Amino acid sequence: MTHIVKPAFHHPALPVNACGLTHRDYEGVVSTLCAGCGHDSVSAAIIEACFELDIEAHRVAKISGIGCSSKTTNYFLDRSHGFNSVHGRMPSVATGANLANNDLVYIGVSGDGDTASIGLGQFCHVIRRRLNMVYLVENNGTYGLTKGQSSATNDKSAKNRKGVENRYEAIDLAALAIELGAGFVARSFSGDKAQLVPLMKAAIRYRGFALIDVISPCVTFNNHAASTKSYDYVREHNAALDTVDFVPPEVAITVAYDAGSTTEVTLHDGSALRLHKLADDYDPTDRAAVLPKLQRHKAAGEVATGLLYLEADETDLHGLIGTCAAPLNSLADQDLCPGNAALGQINASHS
Repeated sequence: MTHIVKPAFHHPALPVNACGLTHRDYEGVVSTLCAGCGHDSVSAAIIEACFELDIEAHRVAKISGIGCSSKTTNYFLDRSHGFNSVHGRMPSVATGANLANNDLVYIGVSGDGDTASIGLGQFCHVIRRRLNMVYLVENNGTYGLTKGQSSATNDKSAKNRKGVENRYEAIDLAALAIELGAGFVARSFSGDKAQLVPLMKAAIRYRGFALIDVISPCVTFNNHAASTKSYDYVREHNAALDTVDFVPPEVAITVAYDAGSTTEVTLHDGSALRLHKLADDYDPTDRAAVLPKLQRHKAAGEVATGLLYLEADETDLHGLIGTCAAPLNSLADQDLCPGNAALGQINASHS
């Protein structure tokens, strides 16, 4: 795959943060995603959040699986650590890396296919383990790399690009995460920068597992009016010209609306997505009330966004199993291999 690298030169008067870094220092290579893809807006939000939090890029580990979403780790923080794992296995790699070095900020980027289908088991268990990471799902309800089949998060009765109706109930990743005990669960829209950036900053600072389910429209494949997660990229005359591989450039959709209100976002195909931003007096710590509220909004055809659930006293995997506080690569040989006597004690404890 060919990557377009951005020029190293930048204007000397660009604003810097407390680390002396500019926004450019948090960027990656030029995106090869379709013009107008919501995923690029998510990358921009990550860049903004890390810049505002004064996080040095080399303190971040970004991990992904397979899919359009998993390509996005190449488009931000090119000076950070990174690992692109196999399909659905990002949580396992993140767990191993985190146990070896808990000093880093772990950002896992996945998609609705990578998480809700082949990686669903891994997703469930990384939540149960309370791994200290930000788990971002760029959720568009479709398999973009395999040409537009409905994913497991696509709403029932929504249609794919061929007009075939989805027969199955959607998996609500936010509700599932709350059921499994995630301490920080949020949902946002890729075009709502005013909401997404603060959520990103809070998730990064949270000690424990933090999920952000981002509705991130696909401009290419999930393009029917019945879809609730994307814009349609094809104009009617394009079909007559048989330009099936042509993706006309679209402008990313942005939105701004007050807390406690509902807004209707008109997508490029003329269909609408109804977003409801939780009110300022909403209590995200009341676990028993969260799931019924999500169900009520779903029944009304709305997508509730904001900080859905927060457990303030959450602990992470290191606290649960009592691991060493220091990164493993900083330990001396005698610490890593304490000898036969220590091994004998461990074996005896299991007899």
